[in-house]
Amino acid sequence: MIRKTFLLTLVLSGGLNKAAFAQNAALTPFDKLPDWSGTWSMMGGTIFDRSTQTGKGGSITPGVREHPPYTPEYEKKYQAHLAARDADRYPDVITNCGVPVGFPRIMNLPDAYEFVVRPDVFYIIAENNSNTMRVYTDGRKLPGKEDTWGTYTGVSVGHWEGDTLVWETVGLKGDRDNDSILDRSGVVISDAAHITTRMRKNNENTLQADMVIEDSKALTQPWNVTKQFRKGKPGLFLYDYGCAENQRNPVDTATGKTLVLGPDGKPVN
Repeated sequence: MIRKTFLLTLVLSGGLNKAAFAQNAALTPFDKLPDWSGTWSMMGGTIFDRSTQTGKGGSITPGVREHPPYTPEYEKKYQAHLAARDADRYPDVITNCGVPVGFPRIMNLPDAYEFVVRPDVFYIIAENNSNTMRVYTDGRKLPGKEDTWGTYTGVSVGHWEGDTLVWETVGLKGDRDNDSILDRSGVVISDAAHITTRMRKNNENTLQADMVIEDSKALTQPWNVTKQFRKGKPGLFLYDYGCAENQRNPVDTATGKTLVLGPDGKPVN
């Protein structure tokens, strides 16, 4: 009986999704969708929110930080993360390539991207450790809390407003104290985050994603972050990047320090 009920649920859900897809596809056929083909790379460094940055340098540079509208609790957390970063001890979960970067960090990677636009779904495919995210645009709604659990990219549904893709993301999974790390400075958001993203082409060579991050645990007000992406030369390839094969950045078990090994296999820092 359980198996039959489960199968019936799948059939009914599939029927509803097909109906929603058919309706949405009729409204947004392929020839009406924007062309985001080709390869793209993020503009600027890997500081997640450059608009609030103080200090000169990148996310691993001592003294550099961002200024999200943090609650006192999360500002204290960030200060601790910055101190660990300055001592080269911040335990970034992606250092050893063990987990996906998640969202919204997938919008903040140094390697190439592909953005795949279809009537029913939008894909973000990052060359960096082959991270992937999907946004459903087939007319479905965000699931309720009872049907949502924490994952690295959460669950996202969206729709088109002209040439702008608008999507909402919930259900994010935190790695440290239920927080998602956004860059190597240690800036984080919590598993309560609700993110609305608006993405469109500014011109033929630039894509822009404007994110509004709402987080009842970590933030006192919405946090607005903009990321831009530059189109690459025609004909470029994206390759699979086996990050788990990385042997150049082991963590010293005695000190907790992330090492950088030179060609001779000896630490250079």
